[in-house]
Amino acid sequence: MKKTASRFLLALVCTSASIGSAVAQDTPQTTLPRIPLTAGIYQIDTQLALTPEQRQIGLMFRKEMPQQEGMLFVFEQPATQCFWMKNTILPLTAAFIEDDGTIANLADMKPQTTDSHCSTKPVRYVLEMNVGWFAKKGIKAGAKLGGKPFEVAK
Repeated sequence: MKKTASRFLLALVCTSASIGSAVAQDTPQTTLPRIPLTAGIYQIDTQLALTPEQRQIGLMFRKEMPQQEGMLFVFEQPATQCFWMKNTILPLTAAFIEDDGTIANLADMKPQTTDSHCSTKPVRYVLEMNVGWFAKKGIKAGAKLGGKPFEVAK
């Protein structure tokens, strides 16, 4: 991983490690750290799911989410990432993202299902947004997102 992104994510993991541990199993996560991301001209207010517990809960139990908001799942190593929607009420689109911010593929996911949606190649990041957000903005596989996690160290 690039030095800048690596240091940034390590700092966030350390500061957020205690945040997710007090969350009840049936309560939505609303106090995770946030960072801004960009998709072309669009700004995304992004919650970060950094620990295994935070990634496991994800957006479960959320009844609503503003259109410009999303959740970025951050994994330690690139791998084939698979997501499902058990206990998730909102219909979501998952963007499977490479280290440099390039979207490998997108998957629309139906609420409260255990259907598996996987990346087409190894990725470290998955960004979940309200279903249709990427399509409405004309953002497709191959597009590049911007923000601290995707910055190259100089």
